[in-house]
Formats: sequence, C-alpha cells, structure tokens
Amino acid sequence: MKEGWARRRWWEFRQGHSIYLIFVLTFVNFILIAYRLLIERVTFLQELIPELWMFAALFIVIYIPLATIIGYWHRRTQLRVETTIIQQQNPVLARMFRTLLDVQTGKASEKEIEEFRNMLMSIEKRLKI
Repeated sequence: MKEGWARRRWWEFRQGHSIYLIFVLTFVNFILIAYRLLIERVTFLQELIPELWMFAALFIVIYIPLATIIGYWHRRTQLRVETTIIQQQNPVLARMFRTLLDVQTGKASEKEIEEFRNMLMSIEKRLKI
C-alpha cells in the first residue's frame, strides 16, 4: 500500500483546495452575486442596504450562526449514518474484523496473522503513531 510522492501531493492539493480555498472563494462569490443580482435590482432593498459592505456584514451575521446550527444538527443526527456507510466500505476495517474473528475462532493461519500485523505496522509507520 505504498503511495507515491506525487499521489500524496495530489491528495493534499485537493484537500487544501476543496476544504479551504474554494470555501472562501465561493463564500465571497456568493456575496458578490447575491448583492449584484438581488440588492442592486430591487429598489426597496437597494434603499435598505445601499452598500456591498453592509450586505456582506449582514449576510455574515445571519449566515455563520445558521450554518453552525445546521452543522450541529448534522453532527448529532447524520454523521453516524455517514460514518457507518463509510466504515462498511473500508477494506482495511473489514480485513481487521475478519482477521480478529478468525483468530478468535481459530481459523486464521499464522501467516495471515503476520501479514495483517505487517500491514498495520506499515500504516503506523506512515502515520508516525
């Protein structure tokens, strides 16, 4: 399971891009587009919120608590379902549980146990556990 340097950098790039940079860019983009298409074109809203910075401040004051509440709800209700689905698709976890079951029932060979131990040790070395 040795991953190459380029593949690890590609994964790190995607994480930095999708989690951090695109988050900020889409947030700013949404504020600019909403102001341009909604506030500037609706007369009473233009009078109520005449400048972009006012709209951005109002949007942030409403959006951040709302997103936090939704995130809390997600963590409390949906995260368990997502984690279960992801774990059911994890081949390392499946192999670990099968090997543990085989060891308990006496079906695992010494070679299979050693191979699994070596795989776990290589994961630990890469993660520096």
